[in-house]
Formats: sequence, structure tokens, C-alpha cells
Amino acid sequence: MNRSLHVLCDANRSLALLLAAGLGLSLAGCNAGPNYKRPVVNLPSSYRGAMAPEIASSVGTANKPDAAKPTAAAADNADPKPATTWLGAQSWQTVFTDPVLQQLIRRALQNNYDVKIAADRVLEEQARLGMTKSAEYPSVDAGASYVALGLPGGLLGNSKSSQSTYFFGGLTGSVAWNLDFWGYYRRQTEAQRAYLRATEWAQQTTYSTLIEDVATDYDQLRSLDAQLDLTRKTFRARQQSLALTQTLERGGAESLADVRQAEELCYAAQAQIPALQSQIASQENDLRLLLGEAPGPIDRGYPVADAPHPVDVPVGLPSDLLERRPDVRRAEELLVQANANIGVARAAYFPQLSITAEGGLGSSQFDELLNPANGYYYAVGGLTQPIFNAGKIRDNYHLALSAHKELLDTYQQTIAEALRDVSNALVAYHRSREYRDLEEKQVAAAADALRLARIRYQGGATSYLEVLTTDTNLYNAELTLNAVERQEALALVQLYNALGGGW
Repeated sequence: MNRSLHVLCDANRSLALLLAAGLGLSLAGCNAGPNYKRPVVNLPSSYRGAMAPEIASSVGTANKPDAAKPTAAAADNADPKPATTWLGAQSWQTVFTDPVLQQLIRRALQNNYDVKIAADRVLEEQARLGMTKSAEYPSVDAGASYVALGLPGGLLGNSKSSQSTYFFGGLTGSVAWNLDFWGYYRRQTEAQRAYLRATEWAQQTTYSTLIEDVATDYDQLRSLDAQLDLTRKTFRARQQSLALTQTLERGGAESLADVRQAEELCYAAQAQIPALQSQIASQENDLRLLLGEAPGPIDRGYPVADAPHPVDVPVGLPSDLLERRPDVRRAEELLVQANANIGVARAAYFPQLSITAEGGLGSSQFDELLNPANGYYYAVGGLTQPIFNAGKIRDNYHLALSAHKELLDTYQQTIAEALRDVSNALVAYHRSREYRDLEEKQVAAAADALRLARIRYQGGATSYLEVLTTDTNLYNAELTLNAVERQEALALVQLYNALGGGW
């Protein structure tokens, strides 16, 4: 048997030589279409809305877009690697320092359904990349066959034999290979690899968006808590004012109209309490959905007014967004894919080379099946050149060019939107701090005005209308301050996301 296998290998040596020649042709081939180069993007030297020290730190640092530098996705035949580590994977813990909020974000990143779906999509694209890359290599098959046929002797004209048995068996091996001389399959692999990385960056965008949503909902929840506490405090104060007014009315010092006005203020504050409690429950349920959990209560950490906010934010240079923002990186990887698809469409103009080979052993006698004299093989090389297809190849090439142009515009649009997001977030964050300082002064003034009005009212120097007006003004000012505190917290969240997940 060993001698038979040795002879069979010798008989199929030409197959190996043919495959080696095909491999040499494939490696010596070229990749049709252009190689990817990052487009030149005109970026400002600093963000609009950056604070003076940040602008000064960027002076003298020229923005030099690297037009000739290919991204990692454009490596010719490198094995697929994970997308560049996303900045927000580490920095969110330094931006959001509330320990309860940090724990909520961790639970969301682990259990959120969008995160799980994004991870499933990455696995799908990894499998598709393997399937696409397999077209670059030959396919090899092996098989065995066995046929037995029994016929009656009468059918064969032999009346002395009741039955005749015939046998045929074989062992086969076959190889088929479409040689990638023009880079048709290599460009397909490059395109699929770029789409895999685009999917990975989409996964990072999902993480960033989830962190933003959790932090936003948590800040809104703490703001509602503050409104509820404020309303309860106001309700208690108005109850005391109502009791005083009722006492004065019974003594004849005040009219019934003053009592009714005090009751109106008291009921107005009391009516807000169940409404706020309902909003808080809904907000908790929304937050639990982001955590991938059933509706229920949410733990609390810092009050929204006491949440620590950084004074100075080192935003860096606008050119950093090309590397930091997941949506920008995804848009570029889609552009890489479109660029590779141009090469796929271009390669369709050229001849396609193929090799088909088969070898094996066959015999009609079982004991002769491994006899080297029964070995056989054949090999066929083919070349196919498109001649006429009613413009299909040309139109497909123009389609690839148009798709590339569209994704180039999309890439540039994504960068412009990123710059806008950062500028808006910077302006909102810095101005909200100024707005908060002014509102704190207004609340202090309104509280003192209410204190003086109550003193004047108790002394009989003014009517209850002044107390009513100043009390309403204080409540509205405190609500406005709460809204500004929430706005400042949300501006920090938006700045975190706009900068690509931190700074």
C-alpha cells in the first residue's frame, strides 16, 4: 500500500507543479484600481468656543492633514485586527466621577441590548471576511465512490449463471482555483476588511451613545429629584404661610381673600408633587431599559447641583477628531471600502484565469483499487475575457466611482458635523457655567425679597399680594436654577461625546 501511495504522489506531481505555477502568477499579479489615501480635509486650527488658554496652547501648531497616509484598513493583505482602541473606553470614568453613575454605565455596557446587537454584527462581519478571503485560495475536494451491480444470468444470455456481480470503485482528489492575477479577489477582501472595521467603529459609536444616554437620563433623574425636593420645601413653607394667614383672618387682621390666595399657592405646589413623582418613575424605567433590566428603582449619587464638573477641558486640536470620533472613523472605513470596490469593478475588465485539476485511482476489481497502474489525473487551465455584456461592466465601474464620491462627501460631512458638535458643546458648557452663577444670585435675591415681604406682611405694612408675588418669583427662580444646573450637566455629557469619548 505504501508503494501504491508513493506512486500515486509521483503521478500527481504535475498537479503540484501546476498549482505552484498558479500561485506564482497570482503573487506576481497586480491590484487593479487606486490604493487608498486619506483625503485632504481643511480643518481650523482651534475650536470655536474654546477657552482662551486652550486656544493659546494650539497657536503655532499647524494642521497638517496626512493625505498620503493610509489607514490601518488599507493594508494590502494584513490579517484583520480589531479597530483602534476607542478613547472613551477608558476616559468616561475620569469624566463622570459620580460612583453611582459609574456603576450604572458599567451595567449598561454589559447588559444593554444595543451593545449586544452591535457585538453580534461584528461577529457576522468577521465571518463574512473569512468567506470573502477564501476566494483567493484554491478549493480542494476529496472523494471516494463505490458501485456494485448485480444482474441475472438470463439477462446476459448465460443461463448457467444465476447472477453476475460487477464492481467499480475509485478514490479522487480535485482542485479548482481562479487565479487572482488582477487583484479581483484581493480587492474584495480589502473592501470586506474595511467594512468589518467600519462595523467595529459602529460598535464603538454604540458604546459612546449608550454612555451619553445613561449619563443624560441620570442627570435628568437627579434634576427631577431636585425639583421634587424643592417643591416639597415650597409646599411646607406655603403651608406655614397659610396657617398664619388663617390665624390673622380669624383675628380680623386679614380678609378671606388673603386666605384664598394663600390656599391657591399651597395647592399649586402640592399638585406638582404627584406629577413629579410620575415623571421620576418614568425616568427610572427609561434608565433601567438602557441597563437591559426590568423596570424598577434607581440608586442615587451626587445631587445634580453638587456633581463635580471640570473647569478647564483640554479639548485638543480639531485634527484629533479624525482619530478620536468613532463616527468619523466609521465614515472613513466606508470610504476605504468604496475605494477597494473601484478596484473590484476595474478588475472585471481583464481576463480571468482558472485552473481545474483532478487525480485519483479507479478499478473494477476491489483488490486492484490501490494498484498504481490504475491511477489517473488531468488538469485544465482556462482564460475568460469579457467581450460583450451590454455595458454591464462599464456601468458597474461607474457605479463604484459614484459610490466612492458619495462616501467621500459623507466623510467630509461627518467631519463638519463633528466640528459643529464640539463647538456647540463648548459654547453650551462655558455659557451654562456663567448662566448658573447669575441664576444663583437671582435665587438669593428672590429669597431675601420673600423674607422681607413676609416681615412686612406680619407687621401689617403690606398686603398678602406682595408675599404671593415674591413667593412665586422665588419658586420660579429656583426651578430655573435647577434647569440651568441640569443644562450644565448635560452640556458636559454632550462635550464628552462630541470629542469622541473624553479628552
